[in-house]
Amino acid sequence: MIVELTRRGKLITGEPYFMPGTPIVVDRKGLGDAGPGDLVSVTPGRGRARVERVIGSAKRIENVLEALLVEEGLREGFEPHDVPEPSFEGRSDLRELTTFTVDPDTAKDFDDAISVRRERDGVRIWVHIADVSYFVPAGSPLDRGAYKRGNSVYVPDLVAPMLPHELADDACSLRPHQDRLCVTVEIAPGGEPSFYRSVIRSRECFTYGQVQRILDGAEQHELADEVRLADSVSADLRRHRFERGALRVESPEVNFAFDGQGGIERSWLEAEPGAHALIEELMILANEKVAAFLAARNNPSLYRVHEPPEPQSVELLLAKLADLEVPTPPAPRAGSMSPSEAARVAADASERVADYVARAGRGREAFPALVLRALKQAHYDPRNLGHSGLASTAYTHFTSPIRRYPDLVAHRALLRAIGQGDDPLPDDLQAAAEHTSETERAATDVEYRADDICAAWLLERTLFERGWEEPFTGEIVGVIGSGIFVRFGDVFEGFLPARRLRGDYYQLNDLGTALVGRRGGRRYRLGDELEVRVEEIRRAEGKIELALTSESGSRRGEGRRGRSGRRRSGSRAR
Repeated sequence: MIVELTRRGKLITGEPYFMPGTPIVVDRKGLGDAGPGDLVSVTPGRGRARVERVIGSAKRIENVLEALLVEEGLREGFEPHDVPEPSFEGRSDLRELTTFTVDPDTAKDFDDAISVRRERDGVRIWVHIADVSYFVPAGSPLDRGAYKRGNSVYVPDLVAPMLPHELADDACSLRPHQDRLCVTVEIAPGGEPSFYRSVIRSRECFTYGQVQRILDGAEQHELADEVRLADSVSADLRRHRFERGALRVESPEVNFAFDGQGGIERSWLEAEPGAHALIEELMILANEKVAAFLAARNNPSLYRVHEPPEPQSVELLLAKLADLEVPTPPAPRAGSMSPSEAARVAADASERVADYVARAGRGREAFPALVLRALKQAHYDPRNLGHSGLASTAYTHFTSPIRRYPDLVAHRALLRAIGQGDDPLPDDLQAAAEHTSETERAATDVEYRADDICAAWLLERTLFERGWEEPFTGEIVGVIGSGIFVRFGDVFEGFLPARRLRGDYYQLNDLGTALVGRRGGRRYRLGDELEVRVEEIRRAEGKIELALTSESGSRRGEGRRGRSGRRRSGSRAR
């Protein structure tokens, strides 16, 4: 439990930090120099709460984020383990092959690399993935701990890794100019794959920004030809993926920059760069090839599955889009749509929504989110059920074994299938699938909370500098019976309670797309603009409450009767 220390007379007490609660008396033993205003982890008892860890001042955002990880049980330490010396025996030596990595500027680990080479009959592709299974024996204490954690958790500027530093950031990290053990997927020009253990030596650790500059011709590099060839291959793969019916739902991610003094300096939305698409398409290809190989042989493993949406959900999606005046695709009559037709219609709707948002400049977040909510959630399963979002008949997570346990299972399954490993898989794959799906959802919740807390800190700083009456133009991104959620200032999201909507009593309409005035009929719809001001910021909870400005109404809904009226979203389908 995380508390912020306060002093009450001669007693040191702790106020629960992340959620409201009753103050508790804290035992001074273990406090050291900590005092009022500091965050500490405590264990409540019959008497005074026992101090487990002193984190630091609650006035520093890095301490708050660290405290969040502690509160969620993500800083419990690693199990005893040894790091074996790398052995190249029995491995294909690919160290002379031109290989490179491409990752975000803020990447904490590097578990995938690529090589491409043009040949007479096409392009040969190599996808190299860190051979984590070599360093983490199945059934070892570290392996059991990695299974329990399920995945790494990333919050701004911090990570709670699935594996210890000496593996995640060193032995298993595909650093440039160092020999590294991998499992390689080699894809011949005809599309036939082969799989084997390898040793590689990366030539370069590119960032997305650097690759983008090379592609734009703004930066020269000795590997520029290889980068452009990889981009060309990826563009073809991406085009074919959408042609076969994959969903097009892209959402920019929020990034934060710290000021080095305990605060947040700025934040921005980072749209998917071409460099990200370059590496993503090759990782999708490798995942598909491994999954198809295992499925064709009925080899036990974990698959990443995304079942087709329920026809009723897609029918409701079309009704919502139509109500919001967003173009919808043709569809079978209500009640006659099959699951496969529902998947096709959802993919078509995602295309039309993306085109509409780009053209009309409204609903950038709200409308793609409607598409995602109409879908089932991707998860892990020992059965190959296909991946509807990617329009793939077989898909697995194979390319990130440093940070996801299901990828480690897929590695072991593949190595057993090709006779290059004999590590056992979990005894109960169904239980493993359910457990890792749950840890993934829990990690996502923590990451969202961290983003909300950072946004609240930044907003408080912004208003301190500009004044608390600063108005913001925002867009409605969510509606519920008790109010509306508004995205404003690009990166902030706040809640505007229905009780603050003046002049009428507002209720949620039948489709859930708008709050509608019961007497006057004014609507506050998804995608509509309105002007708001900040009423309250609860930094520790990452919550922002809004009010309308004196002049505000739903701008696109003003004067209309009967017609007008978050977040990183791509993970639901992947």
